[in-house]
Amino acid sequence: MDTAFKPADILLPKSADIKKWAVIACDQYTSEPEYWEETEKIVGNNPSALRLILPEIYLSDNSVTNRINSINRTMADYLDSGVFEEYKNSYFYIERIQSDGKLRQGIVGMIDLEQYDYSTGSNSPVRATEATVLERIPPRVKVRENAPVELPHIMILIDDEDRTVIEPVAAAKDNLKLLYSTSLIMGGGSIKGYLVNESCAENIKSALVKLGDKDTFEKKYGIGGVSPLVYAMGDGNHSLATAKAFYERLKAENPDKDLTCHPARYALAEIVNLHSNALQFEAIHRIITNADTSELMSKMTQALSLSETCANKKSQSFICVERGNEKKYYINSPTANLTVGSLQAFLDKYLECSSAKIDYIHGADTLRRLAKKKNSIGFILPDMSKSELFPTVIKDGVLPRKTFSMGHAADKRYYIECRKIR
Repeated sequence: MDTAFKPADILLPKSADIKKWAVIACDQYTSEPEYWEETEKIVGNNPSALRLILPEIYLSDNSVTNRINSINRTMADYLDSGVFEEYKNSYFYIERIQSDGKLRQGIVGMIDLEQYDYSTGSNSPVRATEATVLERIPPRVKVRENAPVELPHIMILIDDEDRTVIEPVAAAKDNLKLLYSTSLIMGGGSIKGYLVNESCAENIKSALVKLGDKDTFEKKYGIGGVSPLVYAMGDGNHSLATAKAFYERLKAENPDKDLTCHPARYALAEIVNLHSNALQFEAIHRIITNADTSELMSKMTQALSLSETCANKKSQSFICVERGNEKKYYINSPTANLTVGSLQAFLDKYLECSSAKIDYIHGADTLRRLAKKKNSIGFILPDMSKSELFPTVIKDGVLPRKTFSMGHAADKRYYIECRKIR
């Protein structure tokens, strides 16, 4: 039996300073240019993944085309000049010490895009956990379409309560080759990477196959007649969706070619056990800028029947932050099962007829700081329990977009591993 997660031909920098090579996921700190400016200073002229990615803060910048062209040239230069060493048909075992001191373990390999479908109501083994914003895909495809190398920040969750996939590899790490060990810049903690040996690789495959067994799946979730969900998106949903869109376009442009073994069929990713003690779900908050905040709150109060008192124990609630002031509101006329769904549905409609802009913020303290600015207002949302994730996606489909984040921004995946996609 096959599984969607497989060993990959993984590239690592051979002699570069790994500390200056590794940088945070490109979709972080999108409202904090100072973060990326400081990262630029630290990296300097050293070989770095920073030269191979487009931080999304620059995605709508006038110089974005030049940035993309520079990325592609640098990728080609790194390949041609021997910056990388390739580990064929391999898994990497990863140990990340987060900024809070907790250990997070994962396995890096590649995910089969033929077994991934991000559409709502998908029954594929690999699924999105929240709504994919289709308009966010085309600009990201432009980054990928001429790139010879990928550096995705994708983290995929497996619901492995018995700890059969990743943890046995961790127990055998003394027998594995240590590939790198470094602290991470900008408060990202530290990380180690190991080359998984053949016996551990076989165990990974057999354990993943078992997780996807239909009878085991139906018994576990008490749901019959549905296709097993084995891999649920944690982070990097739009990165994986972009890889999928590019691969589907490649197939459409080459109808007579066999692309079964084409490297673009796969995307590099890290799998993490949902039951890891280090893994905590945190809400992704909303900041609205360039807004008439009084008008916004007036319309929201009317649309959602907001009040400052709780109608019942199941009432949805959020905290409104503006110019240093905070106020808790309860939603008496919810339009979705989760607070984030009710709030997002209103904001989507409001923004259609407004010049205001929205951003999605990791961390309540960051949101509070940003909400101090003129014509800005922030919304702090409640956390979601991670135990709700698989059952909710299986039964109800995807969650509202940007519902949750796995931990603090500083603990997101750092780019280290790469893979050729041409």
